Amino acid sequence: MTELPPPSALPPAPAPSNNPFNDERQMAMIVYVAYLAAFILPVLGLVGVVLAYVNRETAPDWLKSHHTFQIRTFWIGLLFWIVSIVCCVVLIGFLMIFATIAWYVIRCALGINRLMMREAYPNPEAWIT
Repeated sequence: MTELPPPSALPPAPAPSNNPFNDERQMAMIVYVAYLAAFILPVLGLVGVVLAYVNRETAPDWLKSHHTFQIRTFWIGLLFWIVSIVCCVVLIGFLMIFATIAWYVIRCALGINRLMMREAYPNPEAWIT
């Protein structure tokens, strides 16, 4: 019968990887990156929302909040874009477009931050943050 070495002799457990592309956070990070890349290639926003819808049901509970947050970011952002474009007729729309861009980028940055810390998004159905 072999004896196990005392606990102090065991090597320490490896630290969890902070690379979000190697674990369960992978799809949520891809959606956030697709949303930000949508400024260059707009179809990536649509790809991102489809990925969020497809992966929401199979994700762990804490990641479901991120997928819900991403889906709402897409639809609320689309609404803001449409209202901003319509308001361009009265010139206020140009300021609204910049506000919409800032809102969209901030939401993605906050989501990525929470995702990197492995935290659920606290209020995924909020309109502001």
